[in-house]
Amino acid sequence: MIKRIKVNLDVVEAMLYYWQATSEKEKVGESYIISIGEFPEMKYLYGEGFDKESVRKVLSAISNREMLNSESKKDRKYWNNNMWMLEDLEFTNMMVAPLKTLNLNNLIDKLNNANNAFEYEEIEVIFIPGHLDEYIIDENKLVVNFFRVMPDLYGEGNVTIAGKDLNDYLEEKLLELVSK
Repeated sequence: MIKRIKVNLDVVEAMLYYWQATSEKEKVGESYIISIGEFPEMKYLYGEGFDKESVRKVLSAISNREMLNSESKKDRKYWNNNMWMLEDLEFTNMMVAPLKTLNLNNLIDKLNNANNAFEYEEIEVIFIPGHLDEYIIDENKLVVNFFRVMPDLYGEGNVTIAGKDLNDYLEEKLLELVSK
């Protein structure tokens, strides 16, 4: 039975510093970049053709203002996504703001009603700066690609993922998680 839904923004918070410093033309240290790739949450990005070294290579190239020299589609997508964050930090902050105040505990009863035999007491919703996947479900974790969060450019507060309201999207994916 689910008792708590935790929102994890650890990697996004670390990336906020990276994006801010890089946009201000500060050099982000290699050890900091390596530490981003070592976050346990980043493992969801890793697989064939993309690993910790890919993260280091891409983020170092951006920080050093070098062109990315890679044939990997995942590396290039990751580079493009991070460059997009640097174009307009105000937009990036509009992406992050609703996530910082996100409280999904109002879904606990609905999720328990959907599957009262769910074996975990806690569900974790993790936002990571991804490359290709929109989301991943792993046991009691919903991992969402941060780059898919779309705030309303006109400042009306509407935030969507895949064209759906953020809360509706997360509810749909959490119902999918408990039904697996």
